[in-house]
Amino acid sequence: MSYYDHFAALNADQPYGLPAAEKQRLLVALLNELTAHHVQHSAPYAKIVASLALPAVAQRVEEVPFIPVRLFKHLDLLSVPRAEVFKTLTSSGTSGQAVSRIYLDRENAAMQTRVLGAIVAGFLGKQRRPMVVVDADNLLADRRQFNARAAGVLGFSVYGKEHAYALDAGMALKLEMLEAYCDQHRARGIYAFGFTFVVWKFLCQALERRGSRLDFGPDSILIHGGGWKKLTEESVSNEVFKATLLERAGLRRVHNYYGMVEQTGSIYMECEHGHLHASNYADVIVRDPISFKPAAVGEQGVLQVLSLLPRSYPGHSLLTEDVGVLLGEDDCPCGRMGKYFHVQGRMQSAEVRGCSDVRQF
Repeated sequence: MSYYDHFAALNADQPYGLPAAEKQRLLVALLNELTAHHVQHSAPYAKIVASLALPAVAQRVEEVPFIPVRLFKHLDLLSVPRAEVFKTLTSSGTSGQAVSRIYLDRENAAMQTRVLGAIVAGFLGKQRRPMVVVDADNLLADRRQFNARAAGVLGFSVYGKEHAYALDAGMALKLEMLEAYCDQHRARGIYAFGFTFVVWKFLCQALERRGSRLDFGPDSILIHGGGWKKLTEESVSNEVFKATLLERAGLRRVHNYYGMVEQTGSIYMECEHGHLHASNYADVIVRDPISFKPAAVGEQGVLQVLSLLPRSYPGHSLLTEDVGVLLGEDDCPCGRMGKYFHVQGRMQSAEVRGCSDVRQF
């Protein structure tokens, strides 16, 4: 039985259905299995874990060893033979920046798609909708090696049909095409996807400059993530972002997500109450930036993200460069189980990333 066969107990039909005690038990067992696998198959990772003063086998999720996400910019980290690498993902960055390289074998890539599908279906439903991708129509030109933005578009496009790209190769809004597409499909409920900064700059602001409006329809939904740092610099809040989309595009349901190329597939979706949620396949810990001890609910700290997906590379437990607050567990008003939290921004000393990065800030 392969590692991913153990996922049956996580119930893909209800990706937010596990209560805390049951989820903790399953996560600890599977994360321990991943740690042992990566120690055996990745020499750099094994050296890091050996240097940590942690139990050989974690009893709680908080004891699972973590590595800084930035290491993927500087080390070649993989736990499978290079001949088995099926796809290489890279993080987005500005010119001259180092990028993360994430190596996937076929099994890992397939499981990422499966888990992402279960999470997205909880918001879109199981029936595929007509889809508008708010990005350039030539973004997926090279499918062998993707940056974070292209990987995100490809991953989320699986859950739509009759795809239309809102922008041309020069990032100009294809307004007449979008008007015709909305007229044809709005009654069926249009699904739109894009990266936050791209949606803001090339859809919202482009419509405002033209004095134009679109109507995606009453059952429309937009899923977006990444690029919040740019919007924060422009004093664009989540509330302003959503209000502008409603006014200019008629998009009524707008859901942000938090995620990163280093844990592709394990996204944290924003619920109807504005909270980011950990699914059955992932967890989040807020740590004090000085002591690295887990912070209490309501206390600010550095985010650690854990995912059951990374098996072809040691990315199952990562300390991010983002600051956030844990809001609670199993008691969000939306009814979803699991931890829920807010991301408040980047650590001040963190390296600045490109605007197309999958991360929220």
